[in-house]
Amino acid sequence: MAAIVYQTNKKTGITYAYESVSHWDKQKQQSRAKRKCIGRVDPQTHKIVPTRKRKAPTVEPKGKRGPVPSIKTTRSFFGATYLFDHIGKLMGVTDDLKTCFPHSYKHLLSIAYYLILEDRNPLSRFPHWATLHHHPAGEVIASQRSSELFASISEEARQRFFKLQGKRQVEREYLVYDSTSISSYSKCLKQVRYGKNKDHEHLPQINVSMVFGQQSRLPFYYRKLGCANLKLTSKTG
Repeated sequence: MAAIVYQTNKKTGITYAYESVSHWDKQKQQSRAKRKCIGRVDPQTHKIVPTRKRKAPTVEPKGKRGPVPSIKTTRSFFGATYLFDHIGKLMGVTDDLKTCFPHSYKHLLSIAYYLILEDRNPLSRFPHWATLHHHPAGEVIASQRSSELFASISEEARQRFFKLQGKRQVEREYLVYDSTSISSYSKCLKQVRYGKNKDHEHLPQINVSMVFGQQSRLPFYYRKLGCANLKLTSKTG
C-alpha cells in the first residue's frame, strides 16, 4: 500500500515528500516500507515540487581499451638519416661528438646531415628540411641559432674531437694530406682572398689543408691557409 510521508531537514528547514510503499518482510516476519523522494514542499503553496533527477554516474566498461584516435598526424623521411645514425655509431663519430660537445652534439649532427643531403642549398633552408626529415635534434634550428652554434665551438674542443677520431683510425689505415680551395661569392667575409684556383674560377677563396684517413675519408685535422701558403705547399708537395 502506497502513502506520502513528509520529513523536514532540520539543518535546511526544507520539507521533502516521500512515496512510502509498505511490504511484508518474510525473513524478519514484519512489515517494512520503501521510500522514494518525489519532491519538496513549497512553504507558500504547500504543493509538492518535483526534484530534478540526478544523472547516474557513467561506468566505463571493463576490459581492454580500444585504439585511441590520433589528433595530429605527421610524415617524416627517415631512410637517409637512419643510415647516417648507423654510420655515426659505427665510426665512433657520435660518441666523440657527445664527449666533446655534450650539450650540442645532436644539433651538430642534424646540421651535418642537412649539409650532406642538401649540399646545394644554403643553411637558411634547414628549417624547411627539418620539418620533413627525422633527425637527431628533433627540432627546427633557425639560421641565427646555427650561427651561434658554430661560434660556440672552441678550438680546444675541436682539436679534442679530432684527437679522439685519430686514435680510432690511426692503427687501421694510412693518413693522407691534401689541400684545396673553397670559392665564395660573399662580399662580407674577410677571410676570402684571390689566389691560385685549381678550378680556374675568378672568385675569392678560402684555402684549407686537411689530414684524413685513406679508407674512412674522415678528417683528423684541418687548417685554414692564406693564398701564399697554399702556393708554397703546392710547389713543395
